[in-house]
Amino acid sequence: MPEVWARLEDVSIRYGPKVVMQNLSLDIVDGAITCIIGLSGAGKSTILRLLNGLKRPDAGRVFVRGQEISTLRERDLISIRQTIGFSFQFAALFDSLTIGENVALPLREHTKMSGEEIDKLVSETLESVGLGNVESRYPSELSGGMVKRAGFARAVISNPQCVLYDEPTTGLDPIITHILTNTIKKLRDRLNGTAVVVSHDLGSIYMMADYVAMLFEGAIIAYGTVDELRRSPNPIVQQFLQGSEVGPIPI
Repeated sequence: MPEVWARLEDVSIRYGPKVVMQNLSLDIVDGAITCIIGLSGAGKSTILRLLNGLKRPDAGRVFVRGQEISTLRERDLISIRQTIGFSFQFAALFDSLTIGENVALPLREHTKMSGEEIDKLVSETLESVGLGNVESRYPSELSGGMVKRAGFARAVISNPQCVLYDEPTTGLDPIITHILTNTIKKLRDRLNGTAVVVSHDLGSIYMMADYVAMLFEGAIIAYGTVDELRRSPNPIVQQFLQGSEVGPIPI
C-alpha cells in the first residue's frame, strides 16, 4: 500500500443549511499528484482548506503525516502550514510588490535567511518555473500565465512537503495550460513531494494526475488512476467526463 501524506476521515461540513460534505473520506498519497474534480460549488476548494487547517470540519477528522490537525489550536497549526505550499486560483500576488518581493515573502516572514540568500533562492525558484529575470517587474506587467507561475514559485520557495493548487489553469489558453501542467509536474519532481490539484480541466488532469478523486453531492464517488476513472461504470462519472447533458447529473 502506498504511504499516505494526508487523510480526511468521515468529514462533514455545512454552510448554514447547505451540506457540503457528508462523511467524506479521502487519502492523499505521499509523493503523488492527486487531482480533485467535480461540479462547480461541490466543495473541491474546501478540501484544500481542510488540508492546511484553514477550515475545520463540523464532524470527522483530518490527518497530515499521521497527526490529527482538525483539533489543533491555531498557534499549533503554524508548523504544519509551513510544510504546505498553497497556490491560489488567481495567484493572490500583491500588486504593490515586485515579483521578487512577492515570491520572497514566505522566506522573510518565516526564516532568518539573509537578504542575499533570499535573493539567490528567489532567482533560482523563478528560473525553475520558467521566469528568469522578472524579479523587478510588477504583477501588472506580466501575462496571466506568468502571474500563475510566479504564484507557483511563491508556493514552493520554502521547499514544502506538499503543494495545494486551486484551479491552476482556469481561464488560460491551451498553450499556457500545457506549460503550467508541465510546471506542476516538474515542481513535484524537484521537491520530491506531494501535490493536490483542484481543477475542471480534464485534459490537464489526464496529463499530470497519479490519482483522481471525483466529488459529488458531498462524497467521493470515484477514486483511482486516470485509466480507472475513465473505465468507471458510474454514470455520474461518465456524464461528467464526457461533458454530456444526458445523464443523472441535473442540469
